[in-house]
Amino acid sequence: MKSFSYGRPDLRVLAVANQKGGVGKTTTAINLGTALAAAGQRTLVVDLDPQGNASTGLGIPEDQRHVSTYDVLAGAAALEQAMVETAMVPGLYVAPATRDLAGLEPEISAAPNRAYFLRDAIVSLRASEQDRPEKERIRYVLIDCPPSLNILTLNAMAASDSVLVPVQCEFFALEGITQLKETIEFVRASLNPTLEIHGVVLTMHDSRTKLADEVSNEVRGFFGEKVYATVIPRNVRVAEAPSHGKPILLYDSKSPGSRAYIDLAAEIIDRERRASAA
Repeated sequence: MKSFSYGRPDLRVLAVANQKGGVGKTTTAINLGTALAAAGQRTLVVDLDPQGNASTGLGIPEDQRHVSTYDVLAGAAALEQAMVETAMVPGLYVAPATRDLAGLEPEISAAPNRAYFLRDAIVSLRASEQDRPEKERIRYVLIDCPPSLNILTLNAMAASDSVLVPVQCEFFALEGITQLKETIEFVRASLNPTLEIHGVVLTMHDSRTKLADEVSNEVRGFFGEKVYATVIPRNVRVAEAPSHGKPILLYDSKSPGSRAYIDLAAEIIDRERRASAA
């Protein structure tokens, strides 16, 4: 077992993960990254989903993904080479994904350290960041994971300090969380003993329905204080924003979804500060 910790208050790495699809995982990675950058926390979104939706949602079209996370994990490029600063948000970077990621697993299956390729890339990034002025350093890395347990998800969790779990307020919400908890326990036992759940964010909450409140209460009863106070509402503008290649904070800064992600970023920053001071 390899033990690793980035430590505080330097660069912090959060895997945005849930093995259940359609829970707002990529939407959260895009908009939380934007809100963190807007709050002065330089942020890198690492797109590990072969669909590349986080890359598209941050305005990086496929024909401009010259160096991708596939190249990083295949050992052909450093993470710094894949990083692209978004044109829309100063201090927000993305390491884009291409469809090549879907074929990565058989290519690296024989490598004994195959679960640590992303961790090693982030170690190199962190070392290079130390040479920059403090105000120019990356503070957060958000890893957008695919909705499945594969070598990409294992790389993300082996590289991360903690996991941020989006949970859609719908029936069977806890089913996906149970699977994810099992995955986290497996990773803690075999790859990254310091991995923890940073928090659970309730997404697509429709206050008009009784079910949304029931799911919210059930999740809070299961996870307690791990659940963020901020709830992401079901919002048409949030759903529209990715098709325009923009985060919701730029597409409609006054929408309820935009305000919610700003609040979530503030809550995460506060948790990190309190943990650092403890």
